[in-house]
Amino acid sequence: MLMRVIIFFLSLVVSVAAGAERTVFRIDSEQPMAKVYPAVYEALEEAKFFVVFEPDIGKNLSQFAGRWGENYNRNELSGIRSMVFCNGWYANQVSNEDPRMLAMCPLRLTVIEQDGRASVLFVRPTHVAAHSPARDVLKEVEDEVIGAIHQGVRSAAQ
Repeated sequence: MLMRVIIFFLSLVVSVAAGAERTVFRIDSEQPMAKVYPAVYEALEEAKFFVVFEPDIGKNLSQFAGRWGENYNRNELSGIRSMVFCNGWYANQVSNEDPRMLAMCPLRLTVIEQDGRASVLFVRPTHVAAHSPARDVLKEVEDEVIGAIHQGVRSAAQ
């Protein structure tokens, strides 16, 4: 009986972890954010996903360090930056299929840095659009963006 309970809880943990992988694409780099961020930016723009806004979330959060005390940055991230980007042609295609999915327009990704290494995080549009008529278009978008992220991370490593 105890073994069944243990197996049940382990399967829940594995299921939650797998769900996170399906929802959020993540790629880790040995390079710092200072190299990865501009390389991913350039790769997105080369893929015709134009960056329209670049919030420096880490800098903004640092203003609250005193107020939040020990609850501030407990994972000791040395940087959190986002890119907000869009491709007009894909936005039009999505609007033709399912205007509600324009809630994802523009798209965004986040680059975090910890211990001098950057990770790029991107919410998969296909997760949001799982039952939408725009899913196929958003699968294309997802593949293009992830391809650009890979290209940028590879470029930063060279």
